[in-house]
Amino acid sequence: METRPAKRNSNPIFGTSQGSLDFSILLVVTILCAFGLVMIFSASYYYAQHYSGANYDGFYYLKRQAVYLAIGYPVMIGLSMLNFRVIQRANYLALIISILLLIAVLLWGRDLNGGKRWLNIAGISIQPSEVAKFGMMIFMCACMAKHRHEMTSFRIGMFPMLIVIGLITGLIMLQPNMSMAVIVGFIGIVLLFLGGCDIKPLLIVGALAVVLVVILAFAQPYRVARMTSFRNPENDPQGTGYQLLQSFYAIGSGGLFGKGLNNSYQKLLYMTYGESDFIFAILCEEFGFFGGTLIILLYAWIVFRGMMISLRCRNRFGSLLAAGISIVFGFQVFVNIAVVTGLMPTTGQALPFISAGGTQLLVFLAAMGVLLNISRDVSGIE
Repeated sequence: METRPAKRNSNPIFGTSQGSLDFSILLVVTILCAFGLVMIFSASYYYAQHYSGANYDGFYYLKRQAVYLAIGYPVMIGLSMLNFRVIQRANYLALIISILLLIAVLLWGRDLNGGKRWLNIAGISIQPSEVAKFGMMIFMCACMAKHRHEMTSFRIGMFPMLIVIGLITGLIMLQPNMSMAVIVGFIGIVLLFLGGCDIKPLLIVGALAVVLVVILAFAQPYRVARMTSFRNPENDPQGTGYQLLQSFYAIGSGGLFGKGLNNSYQKLLYMTYGESDFIFAILCEEFGFFGGTLIILLYAWIVFRGMMISLRCRNRFGSLLAAGISIVFGFQVFVNIAVVTGLMPTTGQALPFISAGGTQLLVFLAAMGVLLNISRDVSGIE
């Protein structure tokens, strides 16, 4: 198909061009958010009625998610109209805010399940690691775009980026949150590859990172239990294998077409985190194999369109950022579903737009807004 360059918009803040945004991404995100509200209500209603933390209110998680969605959706629309080059100029600010939040959660974070991962700011609970994940990405993409010709140099190009990755992942490990640290480290390595770093030192760094992860994984007994129990959860059905077995029961009993909305058995206090980390299992129980597959295809569409935007964006920062957003989004979906289906150890990563959780919803909606804005700078991605 013949492509024609879009007319440039002289406004340096709003709109990168007179091209239209990718409405297919906007539509799919809207569908997933709406479906997420339905699934959160279905998965959490019974549990919330019996949980003191939810004030025994069956609508507790639904109302919380609706509030965050009411905030995040306009933010996404607003960012879709904000010139992404403004974000490029704020790259140092994004990194500084990320570091400060990670330090603040270590000092004043809420201690939950043996870790400090949540920070209350003005009555709102946020997860700094989710913010830092994208803050690091913005900084790296801006630096790699500015120094594109120096990226093949280890000393000038790769080493400063490795310092940033190490700092962010190190602060996350101190929470401790090894799974998120591994994910952030993986994202950093992928961004270095996309930014044009020399492949040989990158492979060496990757290999060393894998060795370090293995050492850290076997340094704590509970991490060893997580690493081994997912392979044979039936060996400890009332302990480390309990949650995964309940997930298997939910997915298996859903069959091809599911039991129908609100007809899950596992959500009746058998499965924990059914409204958040393991909501995909409840989804499969109620909507079956075809329902789960349809959701995966919707996620895949966002990743596909995002990568197409990256490949055809005329601005290097926009291209790298679109690729980074798409990869982070796709990787988060993969990790969540892999955990729920027993392909990976439990990591506690939410399913974007569907799992209950305010921080991840706000962050991913904001990321989608930036991706939509970058799509305005692209012509002919049909």
